[in-house]
Amino acid sequence: IPLFEDGKSVWRQGLDGSGGIDVAVIEIDRSAFPETTVYQAFTPKHLRDPSDPVEVGSALLVVGFPLGFHATLHQIPVVRHAVVASSFGLRFQGHGYFLTDGRLHRGTSGAPVVMRVSEEDEGDSLPSKLPWLLLGVHSGRLDVGTRDVKLDEALGLNCAWYADILMTLTES
Repeated sequence: IPLFEDGKSVWRQGLDGSGGIDVAVIEIDRSAFPETTVYQAFTPKHLRDPSDPVEVGSALLVVGFPLGFHATLHQIPVVRHAVVASSFGLRFQGHGYFLTDGRLHRGTSGAPVVMRVSEEDEGDSLPSKLPWLLLGVHSGRLDVGTRDVKLDEALGLNCAWYADILMTLTES
């Protein structure tokens, strides 16, 4: 997937009230895939609106490449477990993200943060083949600037940009 065309980036990058954020989208040319390729993608129906309730402590999965680690034979990412660690829908510290608590590492940035839902929970609003809601995009670890790095351990909290940024980035 080319990232540049005529020397210019082809991605769209997100902005927050505090400036640029590390979420970007790039259009994929589906004709470049072999005809036998099977893929499924999140649709707007799979994005959880920040105004929809999600309980603190709800189980999440983060699919990515921590420290570049993955199943090398088939180029498959690994899945880590996390939970919602701040009030979903209330932008943490006024930024466009919520907090997750999970053991995530460098290299996981950009990974989808998903919550499994049953058809009973969502009725028929979700396509049946993909029972996940995309809550956000993992950004990185949150470090508290006031901690003493010699005395205080890291909190182990992470930032996930709300998935609605993807709708903003994909508008025509």
